[in-house]
This record gives sequence, C-alpha cells and structure tokens, in this order.
Amino acid sequence: MNDQHSFIRIESDQALESWHQEEKEALDLLQIIGELRYDKNIDLVFFRHDLYDCRPSQVLNLHLEARNYTKHPIPVHISLSMAHSIAMFPDLRPAKLDLGKLAFDYKDERKNFESIDDFIKDKLTNLFGQNDHDIKPRDVVLYGFGRIGRLLAKRIISQTGGGDQLRLKAIVIRPKMNDRYEEASKRMSLLARDSVHGNFGGVIEVSPDGNEININGNLVKLIFAKSPEDIDYAEYGIQNALLIDNTGVWRNKDALSVHLRPGVSQVCLTAPAPDISNIVYGANHEKLDIENEKIFCAASCTTNAIAPVIKILDQKFGIEKGHVETIHAFTNDQNLLDNFHKKPRRGYAAPLNMVLTSTGAAKAVAKVLPHLDGKLTGNAVRVPTPNVSLAIMGLYLKESTDRDSLNRTLQGAALFGEFVEQIDYSESTEYVSTQAVGMTSTSVIDAPSTKVSTDGKMVTVYAWYDNEFGYTCQVVRLCKHAAGVRRPCYY
Repeated sequence: MNDQHSFIRIESDQALESWHQEEKEALDLLQIIGELRYDKNIDLVFFRHDLYDCRPSQVLNLHLEARNYTKHPIPVHISLSMAHSIAMFPDLRPAKLDLGKLAFDYKDERKNFESIDDFIKDKLTNLFGQNDHDIKPRDVVLYGFGRIGRLLAKRIISQTGGGDQLRLKAIVIRPKMNDRYEEASKRMSLLARDSVHGNFGGVIEVSPDGNEININGNLVKLIFAKSPEDIDYAEYGIQNALLIDNTGVWRNKDALSVHLRPGVSQVCLTAPAPDISNIVYGANHEKLDIENEKIFCAASCTTNAIAPVIKILDQKFGIEKGHVETIHAFTNDQNLLDNFHKKPRRGYAAPLNMVLTSTGAAKAVAKVLPHLDGKLTGNAVRVPTPNVSLAIMGLYLKESTDRDSLNRTLQGAALFGEFVEQIDYSESTEYVSTQAVGMTSTSVIDAPSTKVSTDGKMVTVYAWYDNEFGYTCQVVRLCKHAAGVRRPCYY
C-alpha cells in the first residue's frame, strides 16, 4: 500500500470514528430528553422538530440542517451541553424549549456569559421558581376517527409526556359492524399502520369487548354511537372535556352545540364554519375568548398554511390584493373511479385527474385577518397525490421589495417571533412534496422559487404544507390554548 492509499484509509477511519463520537453524544442527548420529559414535564425540540423518539442519526441530521436558519450547522455537543445545563436546575418549571434557538442565541451572545449554565439561567429566568399558574390536564374526546381523527390521536398520545396537558379519554365512532372487537381491531389497524405517515411508534391493545383501547399506557374508551345525543360522557368518567369533531357532519354553531353533553364543556371543529370563530393558531388565537366561547373551529388546512405567511407579508410590506392557488392532494371527498358526485368535476377519478375546484381558504383568511376582506381570491387544483399540497400566493404589495429582502423576512419569521411554530423555511433546490410529509409546521417556504416583479410590487411565494399532519399539529396547538394547558415556550 503506497502513502496515498494509506492516507486515504486513515482519513476514512477518522471520519467513521468522528461519526461514532457524535452518535454517542446524540444518544446522551436523547437520554436527557427522555428524563426531562417524564421527570420534569420539559420537552426539548430543535427548531420545532420533535427530538423525543428520534434515532441518533436523525438528531445529527437536524443539527446539520440548522444551516437553513443559521447558515452553519450546529454541533451536537453544544445541544448536549445545554441539555445537561437545563437538567441541572431543579426549580425549572414545565416548559417547551428549543435547543436550536438556544444554540443560535448562544453563538451571538456567548461573550456576555462565563458559561453555558449562566447563559441558560439568564435566558430561562422567567421559568424558575414557583409556578403561578398550575396546569391541570384536560380530557379530550375525538368525535370521528378518519384521516384527521387518527392523526389527532397520534399527536395527542405522542405529546402526553407526564400527562399534564391534553389526555385522550375517548373516541366516538358510528358503528359499522356487529362484532365490536373486530371493528375496533380494524380501526386500530389503521392507526397502527398508515400508508402515508408510516407506522405508529408504540403499543396499541384492544380490550376483548372492543370498548377500550390501551395506547401507550393511555386507556381510551371506544364509544359506539349513532348520534351525539346518545352519549353521556360523565358515565365514562370524563369531565370538563374538550371534544374535537373531525367528522365534518356538523358545520355550524347550532349543529355543533349538540356535542355539549354531560362531561363536555368545549367543542372544536376541524373545518371552517360560517358562524363561529375561525382560529388559526399563531395568527389570531388571542381573539378566542376561551372562558365564554364554548364552540370554535380550527379553519381549514389551507387557511392554516397561508394565513401566517400572508400576515407576515402584510405587516412588513402591506398587501393591496392577491390570489391564492392551492395545488392540493386529493381527499376522501373525491371518487377513486369515475362516479356521480354532487360537486363539479369531483366525480372523476382522483388518482387519474387534475381536478380544478373551489376553495374557501381565501375567504377564510378574511375571517382570520378581517382587514383583508375582499382583497384575496382563491382556487384549488386537486392532483393525484395522497398528501402534501402547495400554496402559490400571488400578492400585490403596497411597498416595493426585492427577492432577497422578501426571503429574509420569511426566514426571519421562521426563526424569530410569533410564527416560529407555523413557518418553516427551505433553501433547497431539490425540495419536493414528499419531503413535507410529517412536518409539524403549517408551511415550508420554498425560498428558491420566490418571484418578485421588476418594480418590486408583485410577488409570488410558494409554500408546501402537509394538509394532514401539519394541520393536525395546528389543531392540537389551538386545543391546548383553548384548554388552558399550553406550557411556556422558548422559541
């Protein structure tokens, strides 16, 4: 073996050794994350990406992808040091802390602190000491168990942690089989293995009578009922629950009020509604009167994807008018094969056709941002993909800008301020729809695709969104807010 070959071999061995060391640090980090989650009800995330239940290699990849925000990767040993520091403080209250944001801030401010411990203590000073607002867990009932219902179950269960926030207590389904155990098993099979979102990470056990499910230690009643009037939730030990209606059957205040049964005190609809508050968490959730409004809705997936982006651009540049086109995945409302449908075009086979149809998302944005009423139009094209959609926002601005300034505004919103949970940002020229599957944000800005006219007044922004899981995460955020169980966050 000559010197050149020997040198290459040494380099290869060193690279592998370096990788092994980083994996060990990631494993140490994951252990601390688990201990904080269960012992102190503190969740650690990384630029809003969940870390709990990750593999070490996934943790390392998230640190590499930090360059979308910071221009440079973040070393995992920095996150590990910060996690050690957070775990060291015994009087830190329950919270959700973003290690990526902490590392970003530390890079800029480290000269002001003697150690990471001093930095953490300074940044989290409001989370130390006596908690003046004890968070009490709230029962949750899922009415319906379709695409969104099952994803809600997954998300709520995955965030149960120490059990101090939302607690899934019951799922209501309309019976379709005589054998309840067989029906329950079939429905739980769909929860366990999803063709789009993959396998459920955990244990699902169905009781012999089919009336109770144990999901990762959460005992969930499976209630078979033909209508809401048939149920007394108090009989199941459910109290002061928030019911999430994901059926789409009841679509206005009067109809939804039928859910306010014994044991249920609030109702959230996972669809837009004409006569109740349409809430997009992050954009207008502060307008929800959680003490007096017992019925509210989480608007639509597209509204949740575009409202935060539109609000940011309106605040920065002002919006004169615009049009939103959503290239939307097909849904259960369409037919697999050509067949009758009461709505135009939707009768044609969804897996074979691009279907031009309507969307209420533009009008719904006006419910969230009333000053834009009448300024936005919208349409939709349903396409042959099962999940992930693309919102194309063509907007006329009051103040001129350029492409770099526009992208910097959106990138900044993804890192700082009130929309960090809603907006993600990508500078990749290789981003495609499947990469957005499972995203917890409401949209991912496709920065390379941004267009700005010569005069800087007409802009086109492209935003990917997981119209199933991303929307589900927004519903859960809204429900935590309405239920009064949102923990303090450092984002």
